[in-house]
Amino acid sequence: MVKEIDSASLQQRMAAGADVHLIDIRTPGEIAGGVIQDAALMPMHLIPSRMGELPQDKEVILYCRSGVRSYHACAYLMEQGFNNVTNLRGGIIGWARGGFEVVRRMAA
Repeated sequence: MVKEIDSASLQQRMAAGADVHLIDIRTPGEIAGGVIQDAALMPMHLIPSRMGELPQDKEVILYCRSGVRSYHACAYLMEQGFNNVTNLRGGIIGWARGGFEVVRRMAA
């Protein structure tokens, strides 16, 4: 079962200094509209080839536009042996609707 967190809980944890690794799995075109501050960018299709970049020693929180793709990405990573992954329920849409900051960033 995929662990999930809602936007308000994530924002509270981040404000309290929680050591989490936030990853935006959307495409470069999608991130043009903004990202959550300090999120690493790793488009979903690159996850299989870039799994080695994911930390094993802290929680990894994935998000996409609505939370559906990131849910499936978390499930995939769990199948690969990762037990420290969490899905941001509602994705960046839920984050923005919660009134939390979305910052503009150039695509990497």
